[in-house]
Amino acid sequence: MSAVRDTILNNYLQAYQPSITRYDSHKKSELRNTYNSIVKLNKESPWYLPVTNKDTQAYAVSLKENARELRSEIAELGGLEENGLISGKSAYSSDGNVVSALYIGDEKNSDSAESFEIEVKSLATAQENEGNSLPNAPVALPEATYSFDVGINGMNYEFQFAISEGETNKDVQERLARLINNSGIGLSAEVVEKGDQTSLKVLSEATGIPRGRERIFQISDERTSKEKGAVDYFGLGNVVTEPENAKFLINGEERETNSNHFTVGKMYELELKGISKEGEPATVGMKTNSETVTDNLEKLVGSYNNFLKAVSTYTNAQARSKQLAGEVKGIGSYYGRLLSDVGVGIGEDGTLSVDKDKLKESAEESGDLSATFSALKDFSNSLLRKSNQVALNPMEYVQRTIVAYKNPGHNFASPYNTSSYSGMMFNFFC
Repeated sequence: MSAVRDTILNNYLQAYQPSITRYDSHKKSELRNTYNSIVKLNKESPWYLPVTNKDTQAYAVSLKENARELRSEIAELGGLEENGLISGKSAYSSDGNVVSALYIGDEKNSDSAESFEIEVKSLATAQENEGNSLPNAPVALPEATYSFDVGINGMNYEFQFAISEGETNKDVQERLARLINNSGIGLSAEVVEKGDQTSLKVLSEATGIPRGRERIFQISDERTSKEKGAVDYFGLGNVVTEPENAKFLINGEERETNSNHFTVGKMYELELKGISKEGEPATVGMKTNSETVTDNLEKLVGSYNNFLKAVSTYTNAQARSKQLAGEVKGIGSYYGRLLSDVGVGIGEDGTLSVDKDKLKESAEESGDLSATFSALKDFSNSLLRKSNQVALNPMEYVQRTIVAYKNPGHNFASPYNTSSYSGMMFNFFC
């Protein structure tokens, strides 16, 4: 069961490349509520023919992913809290190309979050192995079953593969790349073409120097269970880029970490993105309340526009997507009018725009931000409800054929309705 779960997850991550945030982890109570909602939904819904069209399946999964991403973006802005969008605290970085900052402390402790300067000297880097460049000719190894060991994160994994008569170097390299990518051990691999030759590149997902070790991973076949020789032949153990830690100064004090993503004083979450110019540190600190509100409104409008555009891309191919696009436009139109006094405008295509000067002026002149931006929280709540609805049942916006309606008063839950949706992420994996 664990292997099947990991395989499905690997396929999901590779096919749809979702952006995972800390808001994608949930409490037991939240998962229980989601389960109960699914049971109730399936209990009342008719029985449909299975959806077999691959384009339609990809559309349904994409709807769910876009809805989940919208919810995560609203959560990042504090939209899950009562007055988080208005009274919440947020951090700033004076140079977003070098470092981004997010406030993660409690609102009651925000006054004690002091600003500081950070100068980035170097970024944390991953380990990269690149094998020997080989011609696209038959493999110069005997036919046999070969294996090699990969040591990573304190664990040792053995990979086995067979070389058959007539296989080329590229054929085997591509098979090894799939083998590594599907393993889920923290490595990615690809075949690099250089003219009429190819090599296999292996890259670690982690960065920096692991504690107590010099490298993130090692590949060898010295003590493997099958035939040896593949590591030397393909050059799997050739390290071309050594892992390095990030090095930076905070208020002039030297620091070092093995990741470009870390926290400072349990107040700030930083992500290093570039190297500072010599002697020009970036400043990280807290935004004022008016700056926070204006930023949140701009970002919320941007999230709304992105979701609407994602849904609208399917209106020509998927008939029911027009219904969802209309519902989303209705939300934007209603709250766009309510927020027009603070600089929000409505376009002909339903997207919203923000007059930054008018927005900033409204926030600075407001004596009561909660009153001036009262519609902001309602806008985010409406988008949250819509995102939850779409994420829970994206099949509502798919054209399907009804087989039968359930007997009123004598119906029961149909768990296979949800199982068929999960199969859409798994149907083409090999």
